[in-house]
Amino acid sequence: MSTEQLAVNTIKGLAMDAVQKANSGHPGMPMGMADLAVVLWSKFLVVDPGDPTWIDRDRFVLSNGHGSTLLYSLLHLAGFPLSLDDLKSFRQWGSKTPGHPERDPELGIELTTGPLGQGFGTAIGMAIAEEHLRARFGEALINHRTFGFVSDGDLMEGISAETASLAGHLGLGKLTYFYDDNDISIDGSTDITFTEDVAARFRAVGWHTVEIDGHDHAAIEEATRAALAVTEHPSLVIAHTHIAHGAPTMQDTSASHGSPLGADEIRATKEAMGWPADESFYVPDEVYEFFEAAMGRGRNVHAAWKDRSGAALEADAELAALWSKQFGSDPVVLESPGFEVGSSPATRASSGKLFDQIAEKVPGFIGGAADLVASTKTQISTSGSFSREDRAGRNIDFGIREHGMAAIVNGLAVHGGLRPYGSTFLVFSDYMRPSIRLSALMEAPSISVFTHDSIFLGEDGPTHQPVEHLAALRAIPNLWVIRPADATETIEAWEMALNRTAGPTALVLTRQGVPTLDRPTGGAKLGGYVLRSGSDVVLVATGSEVALSLEASDLLAGSGVSARVVSLPCWEAFEEQEGAYRQEVLGIDLPVVSVEAGSTFGWGRYADMSIGIDTFGASAPDSALAEQFGFTAESVAARVREFLAG
Repeated sequence: MSTEQLAVNTIKGLAMDAVQKANSGHPGMPMGMADLAVVLWSKFLVVDPGDPTWIDRDRFVLSNGHGSTLLYSLLHLAGFPLSLDDLKSFRQWGSKTPGHPERDPELGIELTTGPLGQGFGTAIGMAIAEEHLRARFGEALINHRTFGFVSDGDLMEGISAETASLAGHLGLGKLTYFYDDNDISIDGSTDITFTEDVAARFRAVGWHTVEIDGHDHAAIEEATRAALAVTEHPSLVIAHTHIAHGAPTMQDTSASHGSPLGADEIRATKEAMGWPADESFYVPDEVYEFFEAAMGRGRNVHAAWKDRSGAALEADAELAALWSKQFGSDPVVLESPGFEVGSSPATRASSGKLFDQIAEKVPGFIGGAADLVASTKTQISTSGSFSREDRAGRNIDFGIREHGMAAIVNGLAVHGGLRPYGSTFLVFSDYMRPSIRLSALMEAPSISVFTHDSIFLGEDGPTHQPVEHLAALRAIPNLWVIRPADATETIEAWEMALNRTAGPTALVLTRQGVPTLDRPTGGAKLGGYVLRSGSDVVLVATGSEVALSLEASDLLAGSGVSARVVSLPCWEAFEEQEGAYRQEVLGIDLPVVSVEAGSTFGWGRYADMSIGIDTFGASAPDSALAEQFGFTAESVAARVREFLAG
């Protein structure tokens, strides 16, 4: 038996044993893709287990993350800091080997995958990042590839269609996916749901495709070399495989997808492979030696990169300064473009006026909108668009692909060296939610710029008017949702987003004009602060309702009610402040009324009474909507008086 085949059998054995010990997991895919994995990792993938976060490493993404034991086995055998004991604790509390891969670059795990299609889309963002950084810094510093394993389920999910279309349009020639075409899904044969011509579909959107036997090592190598030779198209290697390959009775069955094979089947499989049937987690020394030699390729490339990049940076002071800034962590401080108190720009417009300044101060600032740049004001005017012809462009034309955009932004963020954003109307955050949730789970510093943030976008009506969306976004752990009240808070909101590295941020901006308030700066960064003192009641608001609350406070004062006004643009940042500060802002023993043109859901944590909107909106001018839904100063003041009267 060749050492290469020993390596394949080792991965199959580890996958079977880990799932069996946990009594939970997916053994079929790792067994079916073991041949592909061994050929790719031993002959092509350039990584250095001694420095897993080296910036110019190849990226490997397991989009079909249910087969996580395949990745964990590869990382262990290749010498990454993942031990055999870690494999034995698969799916257990506190282990490094959860049921689906969770991003941990120090272990060699590039992405959190599991929800099918997410790895497919996010890795395309990584490929865009490589192209962009290579164009800006040259091949001496950036020149790597992105590889991914994908499944039938990935290709069924709509996000794969969105992102594959954009990848083909952009000609991402250093992107190669291996499709595990095993004809099996959880409910049985894929024939019951998935009979399209996958090769024709991908060719139609600009991909190079090739079909092979996914267990033929020579064919795998030949197809991979052919894919690497194609420079103007991403590649899809369609590998016809057998799920649970080598299992005597469970090969090609849906039962092997998501359940342990069982002791008897594992014994029979190991005997058929010529493997020690009574030994679990068996790894021959030759396999460790095989992977050690294979990883030597990556170590040598890394060493050569250090010499080459060091010489390039030493020879070009300007390039060295840009490199340091691109990958550095200096705090970002923005200057006001001259917003005047009393002027009333929409916060989306205030945000747009910051883009060129941000681009100058943050060289990694890159992104775009879902065909809505003119509406969301998210254009870097000092740069062109990222395209086949201009890889250095910093404006990405995502097209009408919100879900794909969010996944690609995540890929740009986790690649390193970039501070990416994506933009659309707030109501369409529904399309982006799965990817935003994963960015929060990965602690990826992705930025979402949402505009048209309430029913006050007006005549487009309830299909485009967000109501429950702020509450839905605030429900995602580790996502900061910032809804600034005016132009000045918008500056602070952008500083918060750009300086946050441990998770994503959503900026929520108005379509309609809001007055620029006269106040000291800095309060928004604390999540909430007092705008006006008061001793009888607290009005706490966000966004456009802050100015409204100030007007209502004036009316209340005329009837002898002293109303404090609090701006609370970011609940999450506010919760990170000391309890004493939060009590000081919200008032001790004072009744609190929240004012926000959206769902009241969630405001119970701060407010005793909430003024909001718990129905859908309507098609009408914003002034009419304000009148009808009770968002005038007179209406708010009347509601507060009624509340205080008991």
